[in-house]
Amino acid sequence: MVNVLIVDDSAIVRSLFETIISSKNSKYQITAQLSSAKSAVLYVKNNPVDLILMDVYTENRENGLAAAEIIKKEHPEIKIIIVTSLPEMSFIEKARDVAHCESFWYKEHGDISLLEVMDRTIEGESIYPDSSPVMEIGNAKIIEFTETELKVLRLLCEGMLNKDIAAELDITENTVKFHIKNMLAKAEYSNKYQLAIDAVEKKLVVPGF
Repeated sequence: MVNVLIVDDSAIVRSLFETIISSKNSKYQITAQLSSAKSAVLYVKNNPVDLILMDVYTENRENGLAAAEIIKKEHPEIKIIIVTSLPEMSFIEKARDVAHCESFWYKEHGDISLLEVMDRTIEGESIYPDSSPVMEIGNAKIIEFTETELKVLRLLCEGMLNKDIAAELDITENTVKFHIKNMLAKAEYSNKYQLAIDAVEKKLVVPGF
């Protein structure tokens, strides 16, 4: 029996996951459902867990990726699937390369079912989407932005000034302005604040995560 811990701040999502998992009750057993990422870190210390379905953005703005990183360091035998509906561009990389989670699944955009991801993860596979969902910002698709432009956009959404972005990325301030100008042209926006607001509102960038 595979002991499954569900961590999601939405009661509806937790109930949905329970229904999906219960349809295959011969293999999976839900040990607990939590709304808080921090609670998950404490829970696994004293309870048997084989697989965690971990949301990125949990109760009280707690970071599921940060919690997953802690759990993997302390309990490397526990397999973790990051589940999210947010198209934030950095989540895939953070889940795989920083938190070292086995798999990643988009709630609304997944190409394969949650159960399939769970089955394949338990069997030893690492299941990740090739990219985040293709979203539009202004008149551009987010995939039209270069990797450096996306880094500049993320820091812009954090409220950083051009000179601070330049220092953070170890580039000149003129280069920062160049990348912002390019993004504005692609999105057909008139100023960088409109660009940043739109990116945050569409959850392309989630400040603080």
